[in-house]
Amino acid sequence: MCYPYMRESASTVDFEIRTDSLTSRIGLACAFTKDVPVVHRDLMYLLDMGYNLNGSVRGRLGITQEDLDRLSGMYDFYTAEVKDSIGTFVLPQGTPGACILHTCRSEAKKSVRALHKVSLEREVPKILFDYAHLLANVLFVMAVYVNKQLGVEEIPHESICYDIKSTKK
Repeated sequence: MCYPYMRESASTVDFEIRTDSLTSRIGLACAFTKDVPVVHRDLMYLLDMGYNLNGSVRGRLGITQEDLDRLSGMYDFYTAEVKDSIGTFVLPQGTPGACILHTCRSEAKKSVRALHKVSLEREVPKILFDYAHLLANVLFVMAVYVNKQLGVEEIPHESICYDIKSTKK
């Protein structure tokens, strides 16, 4: 059997499948970011953390305050490096590594949603929400950073659906 809990009806199963998908995509991103060593190093760390997040609902809590602090440090580093490029919504494009990181970001958001569904059925430690939300943000700024390091400009998206305007001039 590919996964022993597949027949369970609890949302825990969906969360575990979502975070497995997220972790697998982070592994793929590792393969496409070797030319940006700081990102590759951080992704190798996050690869392991993806499975710690995965098992933290059914098993023992695998995310600590130190893990959250380290992730926050990553966010601060990448945000400082790309602050001029993230004042608006940007299209998920660019280098293969950046595109995969945008896919990882989307997978992280799906994981947050799946975790929310779990929380409707059982208590979920707040740190798991904090970590999963921040992970999506880190993966976004990593994507922008990879593009910047490899000379690819971001393409802003001006929404026709919402009253949100670009802050870039």
